[in-house]
Amino acid sequence: MTTRRPLVGGLVAEGISFVGTRISMIAIPWFVLSTTGSATQTGLVAAAEITPLVLFKALGGPLLDRVGPRRVTLTCDLLSAFVVASIPLLHHHGLLTFPALLVLVAVAGALRGPGDAGKAAMSPEIARTAGYSLERVSGLAAAIERTSSMAGAALAGVLVASVGAANALYVDAASFLVSFVVFGIATSGLGRPVPPDVAADPTSYAQELRQGWDFLRTEPVLVAICAMVAVTNLVDQAYTAVLAPVWAKESGAGVAVLGTLFAVMSGASVLGALAAARWGETLPRFRTYVIAFLIAGAPRFVAMALESPVWAVFAVTVVAGIASGFLNPILGAVILERIPAPLMGRVSSLNTAICWSLMPLGGVLGGLAVAGLGLSPALLVAGAAYFITTMAPTRLASFRQMDRAPADPAPPERDLSGSR
Repeated sequence: MTTRRPLVGGLVAEGISFVGTRISMIAIPWFVLSTTGSATQTGLVAAAEITPLVLFKALGGPLLDRVGPRRVTLTCDLLSAFVVASIPLLHHHGLLTFPALLVLVAVAGALRGPGDAGKAAMSPEIARTAGYSLERVSGLAAAIERTSSMAGAALAGVLVASVGAANALYVDAASFLVSFVVFGIATSGLGRPVPPDVAADPTSYAQELRQGWDFLRTEPVLVAICAMVAVTNLVDQAYTAVLAPVWAKESGAGVAVLGTLFAVMSGASVLGALAAARWGETLPRFRTYVIAFLIAGAPRFVAMALESPVWAVFAVTVVAGIASGFLNPILGAVILERIPAPLMGRVSSLNTAICWSLMPLGGVLGGLAVAGLGLSPALLVAGAAYFITTMAPTRLASFRQMDRAPADPAPPERDLSGSR
């Protein structure tokens, strides 16, 4: 029997969560800058959040399988509400020191890692319950993510300007509570722990973590996707944090144009994601991957490097955004359908952690490239890196297997448990 309640409720909870996350991404840096005036301390706070997020996302996989992804997600959302709310609460009582802020932000990042991973690990089960393909569910999730991110950014600006950065964090805390309630009600009965194999020897947490790694590294398609996405995320971070802002300043376009450019990219990608949700399952994955990355990748960098008119940069960005909307649904479906259900939590968590692992370096490398080469050469280098990285997997014969879903991925043999 199929039901769309988990899918609809999960998407609503995800959208609320993304709105809150976007608010905190803007409110926390602004809060640090306004209270300390230090760009260095602002950077430390950002690093304090992203580092444990990636680490606990990678290490939390066995917990998802042992306890169940639903229980982990609900626990992390509930605790996150209290952790985030404690930042403005302590500030208003004069008790928030900078070391305390670093600790709270780090705890929030550590909770967000396995919490987000739990939602992702439940995607195949939610898709089966709704009777939808993974492409459709991934496409809807991508559309919700991009739409909520735009709405959250706009709301963050209004909140910070009207009630202050500290008070805006109360809204982020409330979003975790609402997400907790909605997701809990919608996914009742799903996301249970992986039943233990009574015939297998008991394994430790470390052995189960290694089991996920051993499976991931033997899947050539997954390895290629992880490596490719890790590098493109790094380049995208350099583009967002450094290259595009420097272009806006040096070209005279200004910060308003830069904000509009990012909004246009997000809006166009929503359209692409919705199209992928509707028709993605009928498209050849490999060919769509190649065409989408050829459009969504290097042209954005080249248009800026050639000092194209602003209207031309916007036109390229719109087309790139639409093409990019097809990528996450396809890649998400390829990844999830290749992971056996007993390993879903630990492998999907490791996969996401690897994909995010290079992002902290994006802004640093982007700044060094502009300082050492100049803006236009740095943009061309970034565009070339994007092109090479996205097209390199197409030279692997195994990568073309993305067009064929494995019939029933079998659980790993006992020798993958780590007891050798």
